[in-house]
Amino acid sequence: MPFSGDHRSSAQMLKRSALRSGLLLVVTLLAMTQWVAAENSRCKPMKPSADRPHSVSITDFGAVGDGVTINTKAFQNALFYLHSFADKGGAQLFVPSGRWLTGSFSLISHLTLSLDKDAVIIGSTDLSEWPIIDPLPSYGRGRELPGGRHQSLIYGNNLTDVIITGGNGTIDGQGGVWWDWFKNKTLNYTRPHLVEFMYSTEVVISNITFVNSPFWAIHPVYCSQVLIQDVTILAPLDSPNTDGIDPDSSSNVCIEDCYISTGDDLIVIKSGWDEYGISFAHPSSNISIHRVVGETGSGAGIAFGSEMSGGISEVKAEGIHLFNSKHGIRIKTSPGRGGYVRNIFISDVTMKDVDIAIRISGNYGEHPGETYDPKVIPIINGITIQDVSGVNISKAGLLEGIRGDNFSDICLTNVVLNVTSHHPWNCSFIEGYANLVSPESCEPLKKTVPDQSSVCYAPDHLQPQFSNGNRLMNPFLRLSSL
Repeated sequence: MPFSGDHRSSAQMLKRSALRSGLLLVVTLLAMTQWVAAENSRCKPMKPSADRPHSVSITDFGAVGDGVTINTKAFQNALFYLHSFADKGGAQLFVPSGRWLTGSFSLISHLTLSLDKDAVIIGSTDLSEWPIIDPLPSYGRGRELPGGRHQSLIYGNNLTDVIITGGNGTIDGQGGVWWDWFKNKTLNYTRPHLVEFMYSTEVVISNITFVNSPFWAIHPVYCSQVLIQDVTILAPLDSPNTDGIDPDSSSNVCIEDCYISTGDDLIVIKSGWDEYGISFAHPSSNISIHRVVGETGSGAGIAFGSEMSGGISEVKAEGIHLFNSKHGIRIKTSPGRGGYVRNIFISDVTMKDVDIAIRISGNYGEHPGETYDPKVIPIINGITIQDVSGVNISKAGLLEGIRGDNFSDICLTNVVLNVTSHHPWNCSFIEGYANLVSPESCEPLKKTVPDQSSVCYAPDHLQPQFSNGNRLMNPFLRLSSL
């Protein structure tokens, strides 16, 4: 049943605030993109649901949904019981209406975790409820602090066929206390995610709202066949490092139909950190992103890195609509990273009230230790960005490579931005091509792509179709009228 009065959750209040602040823009953008239903998903043959022959409720294991009783043991016992059905078609754990306070718990294979529309899983603020686990081998240490890291609220390791879904219930990390601990430097270990899967396949996360993650919200790492669909991710715009979705050293990932409003990157693709990522050598590849709407306080709508030492390639992102954000599209790396970001195709992007539309940073981020080799240089090439429109953009592009290691084959096509700066582009140590770009691009990108050239990456190894700009005019005018 709905909550009211003093019993309203922070999750519900944050949902309402986000809806109020962005409703008009979101409605307009959804109409522009003709938001499609799940049956029209571009992520086939992955399915957002599965029939499970066995089902139990968390209340069958003594859980109490009063927002006060700690239910960690109830979740653990329920999952231990359901493990016996893994070879019998799998099972469902249902979380009914209520506020279910819990510490970290681990999922099992062949499982559906299903939340009622009025169910809220709430992360405990008791540090003892968040176990310490080993650092990721591709990072060598915790991302924020040396040593281990706190296990995510919902965790899975070496699983297959796992679904988190429901009637748009909520998972609330109560991140505020974690952000304070982080800012005050009182933590001994790296903050936890809301959801993390490691070494897992056939993972589906759909129709769930995630709020107030202590750190990155959804983190599939060393995974394949991952579908993230119809999710909402919310955190205050000033919350630290609250990325939305971070595919990390993972392949065959599809993200679509999401609304994300957070303090950092909405979607950011990673693949390990410096020498640890290089030696682990597990790239992120074959990633599709479709129909994402959102805003970010300090990050970007679509980002790559800065942890990209295992390599990132074959990424396609389309239908991205951003507002009230620091960056639109961003690539982050630095000397010592090694690895590569290549064969990236981003199209059909609209932006409103964005500081920097396109940014490439060749000297970004810290290192895991003093042993990194600054002579190990990343390779950035084959980046295609086309059909982009924006209004009230402070700067069109800040594109900075690395001296002696020019980032190459950066291709911009049909990019039309209403820019307030008198110096819309700033470029150094990059090479590429531009076609139908306004305001006029910087000198290193002023070459026009020759006919039948293969220098600009396009999915399926097809050449981009250079339009005459008409495709973007209606969305551009509609954005400017908001």
